[in-house]
Amino acid sequence: MFINFNIHKILLYFIMIMSILYSISSNTWINMWIGMEINLMAFIPLMSKMSNLISSECMMKYFLIQAFTSMNFIFIIFLSNFLNKWFYMNFYNYMINILINLTLIMKMGAAPFFFWFPKVMKGLNWLNCFILMSWQKIIPMIMISMFMNFKIINFSVFFSIICGSILGLNQSNLKLIMSYSSIHHMGWMMIILKINMNLWNIYFFIYLYLNYMIIYFFNMMQLFHLTQLYLLNTNLFMKMTFFMNFLSLSGIPPFLGFFPKWITINFLMMFNMNMILFTMIMFSLINFFFYLRITYSSFFFYNFKFKFMKFYMNKFMNKMNFYSLMSSFNLISIILFFNIY
Repeated sequence: MFINFNIHKILLYFIMIMSILYSISSNTWINMWIGMEINLMAFIPLMSKMSNLISSECMMKYFLIQAFTSMNFIFIIFLSNFLNKWFYMNFYNYMINILINLTLIMKMGAAPFFFWFPKVMKGLNWLNCFILMSWQKIIPMIMISMFMNFKIINFSVFFSIICGSILGLNQSNLKLIMSYSSIHHMGWMMIILKINMNLWNIYFFIYLYLNYMIIYFFNMMQLFHLTQLYLLNTNLFMKMTFFMNFLSLSGIPPFLGFFPKWITINFLMMFNMNMILFTMIMFSLINFFFYLRITYSSFFFYNFKFKFMKFYMNKFMNKMNFYSLMSSFNLISIILFFNIY
């Protein structure tokens, strides 16, 4: 774990988790909105550091975006109630549907409203990056699944997958690379929402686990830039397990991350969504390329030896190796546990 155990932070983490559970278990829009606001108010203090101006700036950017989308969301709810009371036209319901989907897409940082997401990620610590890439997506994703506009979601999926892959190619900052990777995976998760909710649960928790292992490694080694990987002094087995996590995250068989993508591809072929399927596969290969950039930097360059590295390696290497190897489970064992057809 890389959480600093402070009673105030533990309380905020608890409030965040409970607000997510409250939102996804609510059956009215207003209660979901209340859960989102509680979640935001719990996450904002975790982002701020009085000694770090960049962190404070990122906190303000995140707050303004989330406040703007929350304001839009509650306005759309009241507008919908007014129109349903006085007008009975399908056109208004269709427009309300579009506006809610666009608002939620902006709230979680998917394309085409992803402009704020990498900027906020760049100024956060690794733990907050992990929360922003994973837990903060749950409420908007669940709400989109309840009120989905297929045309808007297809548009967002298409551009999230393309932009997340293309814009990550020329990045050397690890936080920016992980942010564009998250945008790419949001495209996969949104298309899965259209197909099967059980499959989305599997995909999300596998993504959560792999993200945690990668960010845990970055945090313990204090890695923020590709050039730091050239100096990374670890044994070959450690590098291999680190490499396997990225292979799994990119969806390469026979690793754990391939399983949900394989099932998704089968479903998309069943529904004859061949154009978007081709796009997803092609740009996943581009995504795989900048994952390779991260790993070959530590494999194929000369490693300088630093004494301070020994402290990190002795402290968490065995635990890291064990959990990383779990991501290379054979697909047959996974299929035995999950039957989603």
